[in-house]
Parts: sequence; structure tokens; C-alpha cells
Amino acid sequence: MQALYLVALLPPEPVFSETWALKQQVHTLTGSRNAIRLPPHITLLPPMRHPDAFEEACTATLTDFAASQEPFEVGLRNFAWFGNRTLFVHVSEPRAVQAFHARLTAWCAQHLPEVPRENRPFTPHLTLATRDLPSAQVPELRQLFAGQTYAATFPVNNFTLFRHNGQQWQPRATFRLGGA
Repeated sequence: MQALYLVALLPPEPVFSETWALKQQVHTLTGSRNAIRLPPHITLLPPMRHPDAFEEACTATLTDFAASQEPFEVGLRNFAWFGNRTLFVHVSEPRAVQAFHARLTAWCAQHLPEVPRENRPFTPHLTLATRDLPSAQVPELRQLFAGQTYAATFPVNNFTLFRHNGQQWQPRATFRLGGA
């Protein structure tokens, strides 16, 4: 049996609680369970299946990578959609996250080749809800979030490896950036 893993940036407080409240709002309004299955995050490496042995190798490799990286800032501003399926908080200054992601994927290609290469462009975003949004409620949700504003900036000092336990995502390791 292969486990499901993903790697993500989690915002620190107060941004964590603010964006968690937005996810809870979507869940309350629509019943979307995907909104609350994972804490607020920006995905760096999307879900991937690997044998249990992968976790140890991944943790060692990501520890080395993190030690070589400097902290950076992420800005969030307002809301956007991917089609009618995914509502997210827009990353307003994506260059630092994109550069970090590029370094991470290059590192993985060299040191952890079992991480699949992505074939679509990396668009950093903080998902509020996806996939299980009832289509009948999307127009109302679009209107609601078009009328709301949100802005925050947070420092990125670490990132996290998650493993799915069959019910929910569990943090397995947090990697502190070298200059943090």
C-alpha cells in the first residue's frame, strides 16, 4: 500500500487563523468538506503516492534543501477562482514563492527523483475550497467573495511534509529554512 504525501507552506498566525476562518465560512455556507480537510496552505508539491520508505528519504532530502534556503515573504490579496471548482486567496506577489518552488523542484529532480515532475505551470494560491463545491451554490459564492476583501503578508520560515492517513492530512515533518 502506498501512502499519499504533499509538501506545503503554512502561514503563521494571525494569517493562519484568518484564512482558516474563511475556509470555515465556505464550509458552513456550502457543506464543502474539502474546505476543512487541510489547514490553510500553499501547495509546493501536489499529492503523490509513494511507499512508506519514501518518507524517510524525503525528510532527509527536504531537511538539506531547507538548510540551504533563506526565508522570504508572501503577500495575499483578495480572492480568485480556477474555473467553477476552486476558490482561493490570491498570492499577490508570487515571484518569491515561484522562485522557491523552482529551487525545490530542481533539488528534488537531483536528490529525490521519485517526486514526479509537474507538467502545468506553478500558480501559488491558498485554496479555500475545491472539487466538492455544489455547482448550484457557486454563483452565490462568487458574488459573496467578489464583495469581500482580504490582504495579509507573512514570513515563510519553514514548510511542511504532510501524509494522508485515509481520513485527513497529518503533518509529518516541518523544515526550517536555513536563515530563519
